[in-house]
Amino acid sequence: MEYLKAVFTLNVAEEDMDAAKDLLADLAAAAGFEAFEETDDKLVGYVQPQLLDKMALDEAIADFPIASASIAYEMVEAENRNWNEEWEANGFEPICIDGRCMIYDARHYSQADLPVGFDLQVAIEPRQAFGTGAHETTRMVVAQLLSMPLKGKRILDCGCGTGILGIVAAKLGADRVLGYDVDEWSVDNSLHNADLNGVQNMAVRKGDATTLNAGDGQFDVVVANINRNILLADMPRWVQMMAQGGRIVFSGFYQTDVPMLVEAAADLGLRLISKREQEIWACLTFCKE
Repeated sequence: MEYLKAVFTLNVAEEDMDAAKDLLADLAAAAGFEAFEETDDKLVGYVQPQLLDKMALDEAIADFPIASASIAYEMVEAENRNWNEEWEANGFEPICIDGRCMIYDARHYSQADLPVGFDLQVAIEPRQAFGTGAHETTRMVVAQLLSMPLKGKRILDCGCGTGILGIVAAKLGADRVLGYDVDEWSVDNSLHNADLNGVQNMAVRKGDATTLNAGDGQFDVVVANINRNILLADMPRWVQMMAQGGRIVFSGFYQTDVPMLVEAAADLGLRLISKREQEIWACLTFCKE
């Protein structure tokens, strides 16, 4: 598969660099980028040429939320490889969520390496850095799932990535999990990670929300850790797939996006029942009434 590589150079105060990279990655993802690598003052993004919305990217950079930041980028053709290969080789440290769930890199750790006393241990072999539990949005959605009664429930994981959210739901007793993602790597990785965790009731398909159909039935819980624009565009379809009284959990957006998402959800008959915040990010849970 052919990719373009954009090398973004960020000129911003040192204390704002991490937040600026997170913001830039999220805005670039909305413009079609699929994967990212970081250096000290640079963010490297990878995008399929046919998916790149250069106008949206340039507008996002021009209106960057951190006013003091200056961002420039150069676009070149990229070699065909796994863009996160080096990151995968280094792995990630085990991540504890709410004192109940331990997420660990199965390439570098085993259950014997982990502390005891956790309700849930989730093994992940990621193809990409996002979806390990390291990002605030993933941690918030996992924490929300831990607080919900999922035994016997039907779960839809939208943009499933590594499959971590669907796997957590399955290990919490969900009866059936369906995930989907536009990236074939993510589909394969989700199925691989489900197998690592002994999860046998999780199906994953390649595609977007348009792949959902009446034959899939209705879902008790929908999770979507995706950028704001996709949330807004696909929300009506997800609501159609929800059972009455079902829950939908959103993350992947900034705290400043909350009013817009709450308004859009209310127009579709969703009532806000929970809000979580970490750093600049937010997580919202709604009920279908």
